[in-house]
Amino acid sequence: MIDTVVRVGIADMKIVKSPDKIRTSGLGSCVGVVVYDKQTNLAGLAHIMLPDSSLSRGEKAINKAKFADTAIKELKRELISQGASNLRLKAKIAGGAQMFHFSSQNDQMRVGPRNIEAVKKELKSLNIQLVAEDTGGHSGRTIEFDTETCMLQIKTVYQDIIEI
Repeated sequence: MIDTVVRVGIADMKIVKSPDKIRTSGLGSCVGVVVYDKQTNLAGLAHIMLPDSSLSRGEKAINKAKFADTAIKELKRELISQGASNLRLKAKIAGGAQMFHFSSQNDQMRVGPRNIEAVKKELKSLNIQLVAEDTGGHSGRTIEFDTETCMLQIKTVYQDIIEI
C-alpha cells in the first residue's frame, strides 16, 4: 500500500489514518499540534497561528484551526467522531519559536512563547497527555507525523533532523 503525505497549511488542520502521514511546514512562531490515537492509527494536525480566538477581532466566521483554544477542541472532536478514544488521545507539539528579537518586552511580541503556553493549557484542559515537544528557539521547523510509528520528525533550519 502506498502511503500518502497529507499537507496541512498555515491556520489549517486535517485528520489522517494509517498508512498516511501528515506534514506542515513554515512553523516559525506557529505551533504544530499532533493529536493521535495509536490504537486506531488516527492522527490530526493543526497549524496554530495565535493563542486565543479572542484575537479574531470580530471575524464573522472564525477559522477554528487558527487559534490554540479552538483548534485543539476541534481536532479532538473530529478524531473521536472518526473512532478515536478520548482516553487514548496523546499529543506531540513543535514550533513556537521567537523568530525576531524585540528591544521592548511587550507581551504581544512574544507570539511563539504565548502559542506554546496556550497549546499546553488547552491540552491539559482537554485531558490530552503531552508526550513530547520540540518548542522555542529562534528557527523555523517542518514537521511530519507517521501514523504507524507515532514518531514526529522535525526538520529545523540549520540543525539535524530529530524524531520525538
